[in-house]
Amino acid sequence: MMNLVDTFSEFKAGKNIDRPTMVRVLEDVFRTLIRKKFGTDENFDVIVNTTKGDLELWRVREIVPDGEVTDDRSQISISEALAIDEDYEIGEECYEQLHLEDFGRRAIMAARQTLISRIMELEKDEVYRRYSERVGDIIVGEVHQILKRELLILDDATGTELVLPRTEMIKGDFFRKGDMVRGVIKKVEMKNNNPVVILSRTDSLFLEKLLEQEVPEIEDGLITVRRIVRIPGDRAKVAVESYDDRIDPVGACVGMKGSRIHGIVRELRNENIDIVNYTNNATLFIQRALTPAKVTTIDLDLDKQHANVFLEPDQVSLAIGKGGTNIKLASRLTGFEIDVYRNTVDEIEIDDVDLEEFKDEIDDWVIDALKSIGCDTARNVLELKKEELLRRTDLEEETVDEVLRILAAEFEEEEGQ
Repeated sequence: MMNLVDTFSEFKAGKNIDRPTMVRVLEDVFRTLIRKKFGTDENFDVIVNTTKGDLELWRVREIVPDGEVTDDRSQISISEALAIDEDYEIGEECYEQLHLEDFGRRAIMAARQTLISRIMELEKDEVYRRYSERVGDIIVGEVHQILKRELLILDDATGTELVLPRTEMIKGDFFRKGDMVRGVIKKVEMKNNNPVVILSRTDSLFLEKLLEQEVPEIEDGLITVRRIVRIPGDRAKVAVESYDDRIDPVGACVGMKGSRIHGIVRELRNENIDIVNYTNNATLFIQRALTPAKVTTIDLDLDKQHANVFLEPDQVSLAIGKGGTNIKLASRLTGFEIDVYRNTVDEIEIDDVDLEEFKDEIDDWVIDALKSIGCDTARNVLELKKEELLRRTDLEEETVDEVLRILAAEFEEEEGQ
């Protein structure tokens, strides 16, 4: 008998369910119980007390003289009514309290199962609704279970189990059970009638929300994050804009001596974050997007969304970045397909280098021997054939080979930058 009341008490706090909904469900369950026993629930009151965790069931019938009962569902004879309460009179309504025992054990057990399943459905709906409204929010949770393809995280605030798939983890991420993890709510799905809350640490939204937490000007709306592109755990580019001329959006996001950005970089496993000023000027935006490289000129084809970018030889590798990450992100940030070229305009042959500069690698007497035949610079030497150097200097073949290797390597290095 107490099973149903216990179940009710168990759920009365219903953390995830509002009180009116809880009352409605409980009323519905008990009215079903009444209909099964009495054929109708029209003349019954179900009073649910969510504060105390108890309930009352009352049967209400009109009191009529003995022998005049035409419908025992809605009427009760005066003699029966007086047995309930001796103060009753004909014409009044008789309130008779029902007890759970009256319904029988099997009916109570069935009602209990119905109640449990209805409450669970409500809780699922509530979880789905609550987290759907919070898509894009950052969640802090504890690693509860580590599975092959995902981590199960307990939301620190609600105790709800969330899912962090390995595909949504940064390549440097490594978590143990009990570790605290931060992620952004990416989406909420229903799988097998259960709500599944998916977290992400690789989504651009995660970086945007981290910036929002660290930079009050973003939260206050003084700075707008226009676009974010990421190669998670490697590099990210963020375009920011301020509508207040007094605010430097890049400086505000980076913070004094990088104070604001450092925490985010650590959270993202040392992801390199470039923050640039957004502009509608495509040429200037591409130039900023290719930071840290310094661009010389840009040829734009707006129809094809294509840009040819020219840089000094020592800037080309910076523009491309390790594994092509810099140019790839710059393309995604600006929406332009970008090709980079060495700046050949007015480019003169790479400067020559005086032989004296090689004293650390070439012995003085060898340098003197080369100077004696009129070779003062590296290019002077490289312009002569090996046979001629051997004939004119009396140097050993092994020595000449080593000199040519050292001098050639110098120019290869400069050209390769």
